Formats: sequence, C-alpha cells, structure tokens
Amino acid sequence: MNSNEQPQKPAYLRPSWDEYFLKLADSVASRATCDRGRSGCVIVKDRQILVTGYVGSPRGLAHCDDVGHLMKKTVHENGSVTQHCVRTVHAEQNAITQAARRGIALDKSTLYCRMTPCRTCAMLIINCGIERVVCERKYHAGAESEAMFKEAGVLLEFIHDEVQQYDQQ
Repeated sequence: MNSNEQPQKPAYLRPSWDEYFLKLADSVASRATCDRGRSGCVIVKDRQILVTGYVGSPRGLAHCDDVGHLMKKTVHENGSVTQHCVRTVHAEQNAITQAARRGIALDKSTLYCRMTPCRTCAMLIINCGIERVVCERKYHAGAESEAMFKEAGVLLEFIHDEVQQYDQQ
C-alpha cells in the first residue's frame, strides 16, 4: 500500500428489522426492576414502534431490586418444580397494558421479546390481535404457549433455537 491509499473499512451491515427491534427490546430491558429476568418487549406495526414494556412491579408497589423477590414454586404434572417471581408484571403484559392505557390498537402487529412468552402472556397476545411474535430464545416452559400460538395462527419465530438461561430457573 502506498502512502496515498487509505485502508478499507469493512462495509457497514445494517441490522435487519427483526435484529433492530430485538436490540431495542434489549435496551428497554435495562429499565426492568427484577434481576431474575431483566426482559423487555417492543410491539411494532408497519415498522413503527407502538409501545414498549419491561419486567417490573405494578405501579406504586415495591420492586424486586429494592425489597427482594417474591418467589413461588410450581409443581408440574411431570413432577418437575420451577420457581417464579410473582412480584412483577411481565414485559409483554406491561407493553399490552401501556397500549390499553393509551388507546393503541395492537391488531396485526409484531411483538419482539427475549424468550417465548409464558402461557398468560400468550393468551393476552392472542386476544389483542398480535399476529407475529419474534423471540431471541426459547423459554424452558414454553411448549404450551408454542402450541397455543400455532392453534391461534400467531406466527412464532426464534432467532436462536436454544433455551434462555437465567438465575433460579
């Protein structure tokens, strides 16, 4: 290379729309108030953000980060036991309630989140008309949600085909 030549920079690769919105959901997650699942959610229609939500306690109630977790054990039919923090509202639920508070219809929108929504979130997603869900990874107890989405005709896509790991799973 002579002194007049500039080194070539690698070409910039713009993220796909899905990558872009998942990165935004990760940024939204930074506001979460439960360290077990700092999760965020972005709901989009026609490539425009409608609402966001993150894991956190209901308005006016104490946060896990301030007073600790409120853990409940669930014994499943197969005998396995899982633990869940019930102090917080899930990111998907918070995004949907924000839309309701603001009068924003979610029909035919896409939801971006960290992992397969839980059963309760899946039911809310189906009932508010969201037609596509894009997750970074799978939820260890997401099979029932996956089946409900399939039956309801909600498209469910995973960026990584692995289970999301987190503390006290």
